[in-house]
Amino acid sequence: MPHRLETESRKLLGRLREALAADSEGQARLDAVVDLIADSMGTAVCSIYLFRDAETLELCATKGLQAEAVHQTRMRLGEGLVGRTAKSRTVINTADAPSSKGFRYMPETGEERFSSFCGVPIQRLGDVLGVLVVQSKDAREYTPDEVYALEIVAMVIAEMTELGAFVGEGAALSARHQQPVMLRGSIAQEGASEGVVYLHEPRVVVTNPISDDPEKERIRLVEAITQLRSGIDDMLLGARTVDKDQAQVLETYRMFANSSSWLRRMEADVGNGLSAEAAVEKEQSLARARLSKSKDAYLRERLSDLDDLSNRLLRILTGQGADAQSDMPENAILVARNIGPGELLEYGKKLKGIVLEDGSVGSHATIVARAWAIPLIINAKGVTREALNGDPILVDGDQGIAHLRPDETVHAAFRDKIAMYTRAQERYASIRNLPATTKCGTTVSLQMNAGLIADLPSLAGSGAEGVGLFRTELQFLIRNQMPRRAELSALYSRVLKAADGKRVAFRTLDIGSDKVLPYMKPNDEPNPAMGWRAIRVGLDKPGVLRMQLQALLRAANGEPLDVMFPFITQIGEFRAARAEMEKAIARETKLGHPLPNVLKVGAMLETPSLAFAPDAFFEEVDFISIGGNDLKQFFFAADRENERVRKRYDTLDISFLSFLEKVVQRCAAFGTPLSFCGEDAGRPVEALCFAALGLHTLSMRPASIGPVKHLLRRVDLTDVKAVMDEAIANGEQSVRRAVADWLVYQV
Repeated sequence: MPHRLETESRKLLGRLREALAADSEGQARLDAVVDLIADSMGTAVCSIYLFRDAETLELCATKGLQAEAVHQTRMRLGEGLVGRTAKSRTVINTADAPSSKGFRYMPETGEERFSSFCGVPIQRLGDVLGVLVVQSKDAREYTPDEVYALEIVAMVIAEMTELGAFVGEGAALSARHQQPVMLRGSIAQEGASEGVVYLHEPRVVVTNPISDDPEKERIRLVEAITQLRSGIDDMLLGARTVDKDQAQVLETYRMFANSSSWLRRMEADVGNGLSAEAAVEKEQSLARARLSKSKDAYLRERLSDLDDLSNRLLRILTGQGADAQSDMPENAILVARNIGPGELLEYGKKLKGIVLEDGSVGSHATIVARAWAIPLIINAKGVTREALNGDPILVDGDQGIAHLRPDETVHAAFRDKIAMYTRAQERYASIRNLPATTKCGTTVSLQMNAGLIADLPSLAGSGAEGVGLFRTELQFLIRNQMPRRAELSALYSRVLKAADGKRVAFRTLDIGSDKVLPYMKPNDEPNPAMGWRAIRVGLDKPGVLRMQLQALLRAANGEPLDVMFPFITQIGEFRAARAEMEKAIARETKLGHPLPNVLKVGAMLETPSLAFAPDAFFEEVDFISIGGNDLKQFFFAADRENERVRKRYDTLDISFLSFLEKVVQRCAAFGTPLSFCGEDAGRPVEALCFAALGLHTLSMRPASIGPVKHLLRRVDLTDVKAVMDEAIANGEQSVRRAVADWLVYQV
C-alpha cells in the first residue's frame, strides 16, 4: 500500500481516537465517527447500522442520509445490501447499488440518489455487531485500498463498541457485557446454582485499538510472535518423545504460527494505525468469517487452531490470563467452549456449575459433572462471547438456562428455587438410612453410578445401597497414554475399600462413539454410536480387555467381584467376553494370586436385540443391567446427541414400557437378577413406573436417590400398575400424564 494512503489511514484513526476520547454521550460519538469517515474519504454518505437484536439492524448514525431516518430505519438480517453484508460477513462493493441484487428502496433515507455502495461488516471474533456503509453519487467501485481502510475503521468501531463507547441516551446499543442475558442450552445435569463466571479460556479485552507509534507496535508484535513460536517449539520437542499423534498436531500448529503472510498482514494493519493487539484481533475476525463458511471440513477445523494461536498471542501482548486458575473464586461457574475430562478434573469439585458452548449429553465433561452432582448446561450458544470473568450468573440445569448478569426479579425467583431445593434435600436426609420400601411392601434397591474415586464418599451420604455402575473408562480418558495394570489394580482396590463391603459393579472399558482415547487413533465412522465401540473394541483388542480384567481380579484380593460387559448385542459376544475372563482367571491362578470368593459376570442390555437372545443367554449370565440411555436411542432410532429428535420420545411411552416388561419377564423366568441404569432411573416418576413393572434395582446419580426414595415410600406399586394398565387400555401413547395426575391426589 502506498505510503501516502498509510499516512491518511493513520490520520483518520488519530482523529477517531480524539473523537472517541471526547467526554460525550454515545450518540454524539457515533455522529462524530460518521462525519470523520465521510470527510476523510470524500464520500457523500457514511452510515453505521448496529444490531437492535439478533435479527434486526438499525440505522444508528449517518452523514448524508435523512437525519429523521436515524433510529427509525430498520431491516432484517439478509434484507437489502446492508442486511446482506451482515449476513454474509463479507464486503459488498458495487458501483450501481439500485440495480444490485437485494437492493431495498427506503424512501425515508433518500438513499436512491446514491449510486455507489460499499458495506463493511463491523465484527469482532466472529460476532457481527453491525455494518459500516459509505455511498457516493457517482457510479464507481471503491478501490481495494479504500476498502482496506474501511475494514481498519470497522475493527476500531467493533472494539469501541465492546468497551461501551457508544452507550448513552438515544444510542442503539446498551453497554455490552453489562446487560442481562438469558442463554438457552441443553440439559446435561440437573440442579441449580448461583455464582460468578470463571472462564476456562479468559477472553482478552483490547483497550487500546489505535496507536500513534506504528514502529513501536511493530516491534511489540514481532517480539510476541517470536515468543509464541518459541513456546510452540518447546511443546513440540516434549511431544515428540511422548506422543507421535500429538506431535503431528503441533507440527500443523507450528506451520500456522510461522506463516509469513499472517505476520505480513498484521504488520500492515499496525502500519495503518492499529495497535498490535487490534491487528491480531482484526486478522482473527476476518479469518473466522472466511473459514467458517468454507465447504472444506479440514479448513473449518483449522479455525480452532487459528483461534488458539491468536488468543495465545493476545495473552502474550497484554499479559492477561497468564495465571488464571490461581485466583478462581469460591463460587465459580466454569464457562468454556468445551473441555476435556482431564482439564475438568484439575478444577476439582469446588466448581458450582458448568456452562459449555458446545458439548454433548454423553461427553466426558457430562460424566464428570454428573459424578460431582453439579448443574451442567451444554450447547449454550454465545456464552463464551457474552460472559466475562466475574459476571454474576445463575445456572438452571433443570431448564437448561443460564441467566448472565440477571436483574433483581430473576435473581429473587432463582433464590426461592434454591431455597426450595435445599429444604427438599433436608427432607431426603431424614430418610437416608431407611429402605426404599413402598406401601405394598416391595423394597427397591437404589444404587448409584460412579466413575471416580472421589465419587465414593457419596455412597454413604446419599443412602445408596451400592454402586450399580462404576465407569472404568475415565481413568483411560484423562491420560495421555494407556494406564498400567498395576495402576488400575490399585485404583480398583481403593474403590472396593471405599465401598466398605457394598456391591460395586465394574463396567469394563466403554470407549468409542463420543468417548475417544487421546492416545488411540480415532476412526472416521459415519455413525459412531452404532460403530466400533465398547465390547467390540475389547474383543478386537483382547490384550487391553484382558489387562483390565486381571487388574479387577487382583483388586478384589479374594473378596466378591461384579464385572459387566457393555454393549452386548448377542449371546456370542457375551461368550467371547466371558472366555477372556476365563483366560484372565487362568493366568492369575498360575501366578498364585487369590481369586474373588464370589465372581459375578454380567452384561449390559443396551440394544433391543439382546432382549430376544436365546434362553441360554439368560441362563449363562449372572446379572443384566439395562443401559437406559443407549437403549432408548436405539429403540426409538433417535440419536441422544440430536436435540431435534431426542426429546420427541418419552421413556414412559407404552411401547418402550412394554419392551421393558418383556425383559423383566424373561429375567424372572430364569431367575436372572435385573437392574435399570441411566438418567431415567433417577427421575422419580420414571423410577416409580419402572418399579411397578418389576424393576426392583435402580442405579442413578447420587443426588437422585433422595427424591426417588421419598416418592417410592409414599405409594403402592399395585395402584401405580393399575393406573398404567388403564392408560394402555385407553389407547394412550404414554402413561406419563395418567401417572402424574394420579400422584397429585395421592402424595
